[in-house]
Amino acid sequence: MEFSPAELEIPECKYEYLDHPADVQIHSWGDDLTEAFEQGAVGMFGYMTEIDKVEILDKQEIEANGDDMESLLFHFLDECLFIFSAEPFLVARKVVISEFDKENFCIKATLYGEEFELGKHPQGTEVKAITYASMQIYDKDDQHELFFIVDI
Repeated sequence: MEFSPAELEIPECKYEYLDHPADVQIHSWGDDLTEAFEQGAVGMFGYMTEIDKVEILDKQEIEANGDDMESLLFHFLDECLFIFSAEPFLVARKVVISEFDKENFCIKATLYGEEFELGKHPQGTEVKAITYASMQIYDKDDQHELFFIVDI
């Protein structure tokens, strides 16, 4: 598969893992809400393996829809998790949202990465599910942040 230089460029890391009693809380941010969503997805993949070991060798398109912004985030992350959990078992190093409709709550995105292989990718913590617990979305002029918990 051929990739353009722009597709191979890795964005700056804009996510972190926060302490939580039983699960993991991911905090992501960006210059806009689109980047915060992209970074949140990469942060989830980074919790499952060492993300710097992932090469861009494949890509998968996903779509997600919701009834509001929280359900859109939930379904977007759930689609990302599904791509990891089922064929082709893709672990994404980079996520690019090509369409983000904030009024109709729809996202189209491309996940760039490769098939997860235990010999190459150290096993992190398995993410079992996305949750709505303590989900927060901030989309203001100077603040584009997400806080969400994944079930591990």
